Amino acid sequence: VQLVESGGGSVQAGGSLTLSCSFSGDTFGNYVIGWFRQAPGKEREGISCFSNPEGAPYYRPYVRRRFTISSDNARNTVTLEMSRLKPEDSAVYFCAARWGTYHSFTEDEYEHWGQGTQVTVTT
Repeated sequence: VQLVESGGGSVQAGGSLTLSCSFSGDTFGNYVIGWFRQAPGKEREGISCFSNPEGAPYYRPYVRRRFTISSDNARNTVTLEMSRLKPEDSAVYFCAARWGTYHSFTEDEYEHWGQGTQVTVTT
């Protein structure tokens, strides 16, 4: 399985960015795709995931009202739309894949990882 993130960049506080995760190498519909982020000096945290077997999105409470995750089976891509961004959202954002139905925000439960894309939110 290969994962490639795109769409990172720099944006002012209150702005929006859309991240994409392109999946290849296996059957996309059998995987949960998660988005994680890691800020300097902090641990990597899971913020949202999409369970393709269930067709369901999941969010951490602190991003639920600002981020939207979606999955495109035709393109084997999961997209994370981020709005009302805050400086504390600045981090390297990673997508990851785990085989099966169960959704998770725990990085150890994901088998495959992308290289990450930087998101910087300025004041």
